[in-house]
Amino acid sequence: MRTTFHFQDGDGFYEQLLEAHEGLTKEQSELLNARLILILANQVGDAKTLKACVEAARQMPG
Repeated sequence: MRTTFHFQDGDGFYEQLLEAHEGLTKEQSELLNARLILILANQVGDAKTLKACVEAARQMPG
């Protein structure tokens, strides 16, 4: 699992993500996030990597 910055265009992706949430209700935003997580998890595919990512996300402050 990568823990260093690996985005080709992190700012661009963040902008896309914000734009995708514009005009949505809280529930719609949560569903969008859930669908995005599942799509990205499918792209990763590897169960061990996904488990490590979930664990890393839980440990992050904030």
